[in-house]
Amino acid sequence: MERCGGGVRELVRQVGAGLGEAVLAIVVAAVVAAVGLEAFSIVHWPAFNSSNVTRSITTVGQVVTIALLVVAVTLIRLRRARRFAEVLTWVGISGFVTVTLGMPLAATKLYLLGISVDQEFRTEYLTRLTDTAALHDMTYTGLPPFYPAGWFWVGGRVANLLGVAGWEAFKPWAIMSLAIASVLAYVLWSKLIRADWAVAVAAVTTVVMVAYASPEAYSAVLVILFAPAMVLAWGALYRPELVRDASSATVGRSPAVPETGSGSAEVDAADREQAIDPRRSGITTREAGAADRHTDTLRDQQTGGSSADNLAAERDDIRPPARGGSAGDPAATAGGWGAVLGTGLFLGVSAMSYSLFFVVAVFAVVLMALLAWLSLWWQRRTSPWRLLWPILIRLIGMGVLAGVLALLVWAPYLGKALTGGRALSNTAFHYLPESGSRLPLPMFEFSLLGALCLVGTIWLVLRSGGSRRAQALGIAVVAIYLWSLLSMAVTVGGTTLLSFRLEPILQVLLAAAGVFGLVEGGRAVYQALNEPQRFRAVAVVVSVLAALAFAQHIPDILSNEITTAYTDTDGNGERADKRSPSAVSWYREVDKTLLADTGRPRNQTVVLTADTSFLAYYPYFGFQALTSHYANPLADFSGRAKEIGRWSSLKTPAELLDALAVSPWRAPDAFVFRTSGDNYTLRLSEDVYPNDPNVRRYTVTFPKTLFDDPRFHSTAVGPFTVITVRH
Repeated sequence: MERCGGGVRELVRQVGAGLGEAVLAIVVAAVVAAVGLEAFSIVHWPAFNSSNVTRSITTVGQVVTIALLVVAVTLIRLRRARRFAEVLTWVGISGFVTVTLGMPLAATKLYLLGISVDQEFRTEYLTRLTDTAALHDMTYTGLPPFYPAGWFWVGGRVANLLGVAGWEAFKPWAIMSLAIASVLAYVLWSKLIRADWAVAVAAVTTVVMVAYASPEAYSAVLVILFAPAMVLAWGALYRPELVRDASSATVGRSPAVPETGSGSAEVDAADREQAIDPRRSGITTREAGAADRHTDTLRDQQTGGSSADNLAAERDDIRPPARGGSAGDPAATAGGWGAVLGTGLFLGVSAMSYSLFFVVAVFAVVLMALLAWLSLWWQRRTSPWRLLWPILIRLIGMGVLAGVLALLVWAPYLGKALTGGRALSNTAFHYLPESGSRLPLPMFEFSLLGALCLVGTIWLVLRSGGSRRAQALGIAVVAIYLWSLLSMAVTVGGTTLLSFRLEPILQVLLAAAGVFGLVEGGRAVYQALNEPQRFRAVAVVVSVLAALAFAQHIPDILSNEITTAYTDTDGNGERADKRSPSAVSWYREVDKTLLADTGRPRNQTVVLTADTSFLAYYPYFGFQALTSHYANPLADFSGRAKEIGRWSSLKTPAELLDALAVSPWRAPDAFVFRTSGDNYTLRLSEDVYPNDPNVRRYTVTFPKTLFDDPRFHSTAVGPFTVITVRH
């Protein structure tokens, strides 16, 4: 009972301390992002796609933020001002995200990709949840959302609080959320590995995330957290000390794992003191390197390696056992339940934000549980059910927490589906680009990232037998490749699993492994060359310059996305490159016309239009979504398309009014058409998977005579004709 009470106290202490640090990190990151974006906005910058001025300032900002991280690592290595080093790291990482994305976009109000392609429906979602705190579908009235609302709901509430339109809040919210997620990734890494390594791996993975995942901001916040979350999950599930030998009073361990336990804290502390500053202990540099390797080996072999447990195997600044517990006493630790809570929290947040990543994360965690069970069974040669039970309990704990969090956003949709709503059309998985038809192999690309991923791949293989970090990251990589193969296999059934969207996660996983490989490989080379005096300085300088070389290349990687942000017309009817705007510049007049003619608020009006970007700027409900792939399955996209086609074939206004009155769905209160001669037109879309592109556009034509009735009110607005229905 006393041992159990000690574990609970330790769990509460660890969770409280971790949450406290995370909150402070979030505040710092949010302030840095807000101040940076505000500073960028007060200067009249030229468009990024027509001038190199903002590129120059971006590079300067990157150099400054990377320098802050170098100073932070130096302070950590010297064991000085540790708290200040943490704050510097938070500022450096969040500042890097802010300047790398915010400065190139400083002269536009739009985010990467502007309002084009998929960014249109994302902006529409944020606009909807800025207008209302209720969980509501982005397009269709009377329906709960099918796509997880987590990221959009928080961003919408922030925009509403600040009195900013949803479309205008998209860019600052995207950048701020990425800055916050990157800092949280560092906080999590710092609980898992040595503090100086945590800075390095968090910084490098942040750079990779910004380069390859940032256009889809709401998924990128999970991409950056995926790697440390997998290490955390493995620490929770693979715990040989939970299996006790009936003939022994001590905690059971794998024959291949030394009996280091939490009691290795004192040993690690001594080793670290020597490794960090050998002059203070009077030992040689070679002896310091040996002590450093011994320290890292103990960390990797520690059976409980998890962030929440703060165990010696995975930390730099090991804390002594909890008061009242001795070294190795289970009462001094939370027994891995902190890691269970942390993993469950990550899975729950994933379910609230991005369904695909949630399912893939669950797949990886279940694979970990299976491998942990088989590994223990192989080592113990005892009852498999006895070994399975502790793992299963932890897996259930993760699932319960994740399920509770998931229900916060999924409950309305599930309730609607279970009480009569039918998913009549769901083509969300109907997309197979070329990248989804082959396995992603970034380690063989001729680039800095390719080289880093290759080093990471080698390290994962070499260290898979003794490093818990390598095991966790390796299993996650294997899970992604298995998912990719499964996605390609199910194409014979007429669908996919969208494996191409997992490439940023794979890149971040391999980049994290690459950092560990470079650190350990560099140390081995250092020893092999008989410890050259300036070797470490050379290694640090080359590494920092390589990081900077890749970082300043990010605007080139994102050049198309940045250019689109300047060429698309924003909600104010302006293009940031100062060229002639598109028809979007007439949206304000369309909005004024709708408000005047309907006499109702925007969120009480249903509009049928093919110019669906109008719904991204103004919170009207739409009768039909942009494409079936982002349409709510309960809305019956294909059925609505057929109904629109039937309306267009009617002969008289009376027939159209009768058809609108008996529509299976709430009929449009207004139509926003394009004009073509004696007709009004709508350019709609249909799914043509397995073709690539997977969408075909087609035109539906309404004769103007179909609206020649006093109950229809028609107004010409630029290239549009706005027709409202008088009920």
